[in-house]
Parts: sequence; C-alpha cells; structure tokens
Amino acid sequence: MGLRKSGTRNTLKFSAEEVTLAVDMLASLEKTIDMVYYLMERENVGTFVLMLLKAENADMGTILEKEKRDTDILFEINKEKSTYVMLCQDTKVDGGYRFAERVIESIAAGKGTDIYCSQVEVRTTKHPVKTVLFTLLEIFLKAQRETKTSEIVYKSLN
Repeated sequence: MGLRKSGTRNTLKFSAEEVTLAVDMLASLEKTIDMVYYLMERENVGTFVLMLLKAENADMGTILEKEKRDTDILFEINKEKSTYVMLCQDTKVDGGYRFAERVIESIAAGKGTDIYCSQVEVRTTKHPVKTVLFTLLEIFLKAQRETKTSEIVYKSLN
C-alpha cells in the first residue's frame, strides 16, 4: 500500500515506519540528551555528536559495542531493522566522522550491506531536544532516499 494521493501531491511527508522511528528515537534519547545538556551547561562539557546508523546483514550491536568509548552511549532503536543511535560525548564533527568511518569499515568487512549513517554535531544547548533528533532523522531519511550508502551525512547545529 502506497501513500494516498490528493491530486498529484502526497498527503504524508513521512511513512508510518519513518514516524515510528522518530517516536522510538525520541522515547529512547530525550532524557539522555537532557542530561548531556545539563553537563554542557553546568560542567562546561563540550560538543557532542549523535550518529544514526542502519545496515543490512550486520551485527550492528556487537560492532558498535566494540568500537565505542566508555563515554559513548549506544541506543538500540530497532534491532529487527538494525537501527542504532550513538551519542558521542565531548566529540566534534571531525572525531565523529572518523569514528563513523571506522564503524562503516567494520560493517563492510563483515559483509554488511545497505549502510546508512547520519550525524548531527551539537555545539550548544539552545536547540530543543526534539529539533536535534528530528534534524538527525531528516538527514538520515534524505540519505536513504538518495541512496547514499556507506556515506556519512552530517550537519552541525550551532
């Protein structure tokens, strides 16, 4: 079943699966990002990077657990769809990019396919958590629609 059409326009911007992904991300990450925001303001902790990853034919949970640092926080958003988010504390976009490169190489080496990765670098606490998460999701969905497999698509929020 496809999207309902009204004339020649689609009436929905996101599929039901994409909306469910957004809701799951919000439920899983909102409180943790609130805590990281608190640390950024109170403890003068720096920038963080959120990375959304999905791949076929890969044990993503094991790969990400192996690659992450003690300060990185891994979220299993949808195990069946092999969709994960990593929050990398005190990380700037270049460090997040290099981390994503290593992860993508590990996935590919293990014969993983259809690898999609998006990142958002968050430099300040002025952006609502929902804006951060929905920005991450939007660039991820755009990468999927444009078939940007094994690419790292990122955006910085100043």
